[in-house]
Amino acid sequence: MKNPSERRGGLKGGRDARTRARRVRLLVLDVDGVLTDGRMALTERGDELKAFDAHDGTGIVLARRCGILVALVTGEKSPIAQARGAKLGVEDVVLGARRKGDVLAELMAKHGVRPEETAFMGDDLIDVPALERAGLAVAPANAVSEVRAIAHVVTRAAGGAGAVRECVELILRAQGRWRDAVRAFVRDHGGAGRA
Repeated sequence: MKNPSERRGGLKGGRDARTRARRVRLLVLDVDGVLTDGRMALTERGDELKAFDAHDGTGIVLARRCGILVALVTGEKSPIAQARGAKLGVEDVVLGARRKGDVLAELMAKHGVRPEETAFMGDDLIDVPALERAGLAVAPANAVSEVRAIAHVVTRAAGGAGAVRECVELILRAQGRWRDAVRAFVRDHGGAGRA
């Protein structure tokens, strides 16, 4: 059965994207514009606020449960990104990354993962070097045109609105692990696991 996004024509890439997704062992995510909608709200005291999509969080949990390493990389020095990573059990959270291609190479070396086993999801120009190095380059629907042009996959969902969950589902379906991951998650949360 095809992924619902593919039936609606929401994914760019088709078979090539699924082939690339089968190999993924490391998923690296930008934060602002991917895990969030890219807006940055400031309080009167200068405190920063960000909103995250719960479906994306569940997607990250499912990926990790299937043995996929997940890392967050942001150009900002935001303690909010660090806190979100910690809540989701993500060990590698890189703050202040101005050269994301180099950071991606460091993460691959640290975990012994080849470029073709790596997916990177980004939405803006600062993400291009990492997207160029990754075996699977993913962009949310609202990414800038230069990023969408080089991505192997453009999700139907926008950043901060389920794009990461869609990316994880693509990877796990391509690897034949989506259904079992969902069933195990549902069982672990008190359900029968028939989802």
